[in-house]
Amino acid sequence: MAPEVRAAKGLRTGWTTGTCASAAAKAATIGLTTGTVPPQVEIALPDRRRVTFHVLSPEPSDPTVAAVVKDAGDDPDVTDGAVITVRASPLGSDGQSAGSVEILAGPGVGTVTLPGLGLEIGSPAVNPVPARMIRQAVREVTPIPLSLTVSVPGGEAMAARTSNGRLGIIGGISILGTTGIVRPFSTAAWRASVVQQVQVAAAQGSSEVVLSTGGRTDAAAQRLYPQLSPVCFVEVGDFTGIALRKAASLGIVSVTFVGMAGKIAKLAAGVMMTHYRRSKVDSELLAEVARACGAPRRVVEAATATATARHFAETCLEEGAVAVLEELCVRAARNCEVHMSSSSSATPAVSVVMVDFDGAEVIARA
Repeated sequence: MAPEVRAAKGLRTGWTTGTCASAAAKAATIGLTTGTVPPQVEIALPDRRRVTFHVLSPEPSDPTVAAVVKDAGDDPDVTDGAVITVRASPLGSDGQSAGSVEILAGPGVGTVTLPGLGLEIGSPAVNPVPARMIRQAVREVTPIPLSLTVSVPGGEAMAARTSNGRLGIIGGISILGTTGIVRPFSTAAWRASVVQQVQVAAAQGSSEVVLSTGGRTDAAAQRLYPQLSPVCFVEVGDFTGIALRKAASLGIVSVTFVGMAGKIAKLAAGVMMTHYRRSKVDSELLAEVARACGAPRRVVEAATATATARHFAETCLEEGAVAVLEELCVRAARNCEVHMSSSSSATPAVSVVMVDFDGAEVIARA
């Protein structure tokens, strides 16, 4: 087994699909050249550390096929437990230089169909760093030109739980990883995904993106704007600021943010990184907005009665003080535009839509 690495707070790190594919590729290449799949292999990570992986032989009668089971550590990764499989075969030498390595997508590995990912349309969804890792791993075994087919049993079902479909990656998962290591609950991975989704929308010629914070708000956004292509919808999580600046830098002209009261209240306070551990709802801001709108006393008191924006929003609705929620949307939109102003000479116009806590109805907008 690969050595265990501990992350902060005792959480166990894991290995990316790219790292596992590299190990499987090296094992398959050894099988191709020696006739036997080794029980384990050692590969290099991008930082040059070397790690050892246990290897499976999924087709015992065929030594050119090897697999490594992905261990995502304590990260809730949809590909945890995936059997990353590689088949190695000689690549015709005509016109091929020593060390040439062709990487193909087998069942369960996606194919790129849209621009904006930095990969050629029609190519396997294998990102540049994993591709380099794979090539380095097999060149440690032999310089002969090789063709490597990467497959993942069940990969298409796994991909249905990711953003691959919106990115134009069809048929399976992506082979990912920039460090080779999965950090538990990786904010870096989510941030990279947000940037990538905005890039794909822009590459498709879209002038508009719709940002949401999660599953319910994303579903609400798609119901509200059925005329837009799926690539226009981006689940930003807590990375609203990153998405806004990327949209501005790519020439997007219109951004709509669909969210619930808590996230919108944070945007209204100028907070663009909205994780609950990094920022709190500004109760004094809520009270100030309520007073500015001439809201009933009960609404003003609700601002500081609890630490949640939900209670405040529900009280606004009960008292018919929708103007307060609309003002929060106005301030949120204004702050989003200010945040983007340094990224582009032409700042995109921002609309903000507040939905209820089931994501079923619009309760305010600006």
